[in-house]
Amino acid sequence: MVHQMCLGFVKGDYDVASDLSQEVFIIIWKKLDTFRETSTHKTWIYRITVNKCLEFIRKEKIKKTIPISTFEQELKVVNTEEETTDGNELYIAIGRLKELDRLIIMMVLEGQDYEDISEVIGSNPINTRVKIHRIKKRLKKILNNG
Repeated sequence: MVHQMCLGFVKGDYDVASDLSQEVFIIIWKKLDTFRETSTHKTWIYRITVNKCLEFIRKEKIKKTIPISTFEQELKVVNTEEETTDGNELYIAIGRLKELDRLIIMMVLEGQDYEDISEVIGSNPINTRVKIHRIKKRLKKILNNG
C-alpha cells in the first residue's frame, strides 16, 4: 500500500516510488516507539507516507528540474501513435491532479473505506464521498480528453 501511494504521487515512476517507500519504512522503524495508538497502524503509516511524498514533491519544486521520465510520459500523452498501458495512462492522469486529490484517489484504488480516508485527510466521511466523486469525474475527463 505504501508503494502504491508513492507511485501515485510520483506519476508512476517506479524507481522513485521504490526509493520513497524505503524512506517511509525507515521513518516507521525509527518512530515506531512514538506511535500513540490514537489511530490504527494503517492510518499512521498512511500519514507518514503522505507526509514523505509531499516533502519529496516540495523539494522537487524547489529544484526546478524536470526529470527525463516526465518528458517521456508527456510524449506518450501527446504522441497518439505510441501505445501505452492503461495503468500507465492512469498514473499519468493521477499525476495531473492536485496533491490532496492524488492522495485520496490512491487510497480509493487501495480499497480503503471512506472512514479511513476521512481520518487521514482530516475530513468527515460525507465530504470525503463528495470529494471522491468529483475526483473520479476529473480523472475520467482527463483520460477521455488526453
